[in-house]
Amino acid sequence: MNHLLKNIDHILITIPHGAKEAARQFYAEVLQLKEISGNHPRGAIWFEMGDIQLHLREEDGHQSHSDRHPAFTVSNLMQAKQFLEEKQVAISFSSEIEGRERCFFRDPFGNRFELIEHIKL
Repeated sequence: MNHLLKNIDHILITIPHGAKEAARQFYAEVLQLKEISGNHPRGAIWFEMGDIQLHLREEDGHQSHSDRHPAFTVSNLMQAKQFLEEKQVAISFSSEIEGRERCFFRDPFGNRFELIEHIKL
């Protein structure tokens, strides 16, 4: 058992300068995350997401379209995909690997996300 690392507190992703309001709209309205109000360091925007937080920060040299990504669990992948598609979010890739079904999408800034539904074998 690892006694050094206990769990994930937050995930930080970057957005281009000038994209804060578009990011608020996408993450709050499309993904339905609750914004955490406050004067956060470096002008970041924070959202609640289960037991962890998602932090967005404007950054020079924002790199979009990388394969780096966080993966989030969902209870019903088909419903999650349908919901995203109804909000005009394109599903870029979908597949099944042992014990899980998954799909990928990108936010309007090119950040990649994976959704996973664990399935019983």
